[in-house]
Amino acid sequence: MKKGLFITFEGPDGSGKTTVSKAIYEKLVSLGYDCIYTREPGGIEIAEEIRDIILNPKNTAMDYRTEALLYAASRAQHLAEKILPALKEKKIIICDRFVDSSLAYQGYARGLGIEEVYQINRFAIGQHFPDKTIFLDIHEGLGLNRVNHRGNKDRLDAESLNFHQLVKEGYRIVCDKYKDRMICIDASLELEQVIQQAFEAVMGIIHEVE
Repeated sequence: MKKGLFITFEGPDGSGKTTVSKAIYEKLVSLGYDCIYTREPGGIEIAEEIRDIILNPKNTAMDYRTEALLYAASRAQHLAEKILPALKEKKIIICDRFVDSSLAYQGYARGLGIEEVYQINRFAIGQHFPDKTIFLDIHEGLGLNRVNHRGNKDRLDAESLNFHQLVKEGYRIVCDKYKDRMICIDASLELEQVIQQAFEAVMGIIHEVE
């Protein structure tokens, strides 16, 4: 690899992004690519501890601004401790969620403002946005149905259908704003089809820099 690659996976709850992104990572490893898999919020010890606070269903009193700031704090540490060192070593990073989630969830669905949440995150991560983002698009009703079937819902999973509809609307705005970075895939297809399309997209990204 001539340089490192930072590829993120985004999508509403129930879109399958964790399953798909892990499958892509495993395929890349099997092909001999030097890559790491990580997630947000989390990925390193400090950020995982912040994740526990954000997603704990007991924390219903959390203010929306607090939520947005905690995500940004987790992201700043994750970037500094894990993502930037991996990019310096010219690795491929596959990351389950990044800044676009904050823009859709806290910026739009929570009503804090996409631009306001963007500015919080600009302070947290500077210019370090993903090279490309695979967006798994799914109807919020189907996504929530999947979430309900898997059980063990976190604090955001348990939000109302209206909230998840707003998340979907927020993602539409984000995808349009960053259309040059976004690759949209229909996540309502069979899982193997989604994985194959995502894999082909990622390989296309890699071939551009090899």
